[in-house]
Amino acid sequence: MSERKPPLLQRVSAGLREFYVAPYRRTFARARRDEDDLFMLLVFGETLGVPNPAAYYTLELMPVLYERFHDWHRRMGMERSPLDHIGCC
Repeated sequence: MSERKPPLLQRVSAGLREFYVAPYRRTFARARRDEDDLFMLLVFGETLGVPNPAAYYTLELMPVLYERFHDWHRRMGMERSPLDHIGCC
């Protein structure tokens, strides 16, 4: 079986997309990580008693965020978890 190459227009389009996106890939990744950090801070701040203006929407996301909490608090420079009842460390 021989592999078929995509049409010339699709290859040119993919090449141009890569040319324009590549220099900003790291910037977009950093912005996404910062946004995730802020969201996680809001969700876990509520666990510590800090009022969360979006509490109604974030409460059901706690189980999903438990898995990522360890990476977050290590990236924030905390050696141990600030939440004693979450045994991730």
